Amino acid sequence: MTNPRLSWHLSIPALAALFLLVGPPAMAQKSIPPEKAPASPLAMTAKKLDDTTYVKVTYHSPRIQDPKTGEKRQIFGKLVPYGEVWRLGANQATELTTTGDIELAGKKLAAGTYSLFTIPQADKWTLIVSKDVGQWGAYKYDKTKDVLRVDVPTKKSADTYEALTITVDEKTPALNFAWENTQVSVPLSVAKKK
Repeated sequence: MTNPRLSWHLSIPALAALFLLVGPPAMAQKSIPPEKAPASPLAMTAKKLDDTTYVKVTYHSPRIQDPKTGEKRQIFGKLVPYGEVWRLGANQATELTTTGDIELAGKKLAAGTYSLFTIPQADKWTLIVSKDVGQWGAYKYDKTKDVLRVDVPTKKSADTYEALTITVDEKTPALNFAWENTQVSVPLSVAKKK
């Protein structure tokens, strides 16, 4: 005759062993849903210009394709109106950080962190560097906080840039912007020491 108490105690270790053998693999079968890709992901470009100076641009990179409908959008002149201040990306205003004094299109910019805006036109952009950092969009843009403005011509590209792309080209050297079929290149250099 079997002692019911003894068989119950023996079954607890057996159940524990069974759980340890079967439980973790069974729990591992639960899938983790993938994160939905942001409509305008955070992007960054950075380049070292000399031994003490680097330039870094942090921005949110919107797409031509509408994230809600999947339809292709017209960007310049429609989604981004001509003649109005634009945050040069999506979400927070684009930020430029430089660790040394630089020149943008021949105009001196002291080391620091700034917001970048632009006023796009079909044939040129006015690039705006503002000391007002950390703002969302261009909704509270304040012209009195501009540090410098430069006008630069646009160029039509044979390539289509699905995402807003900002690069620092140390060979040219230039700060480059491309989206849709529009390219803008702003001459960039380390400021001359006086």
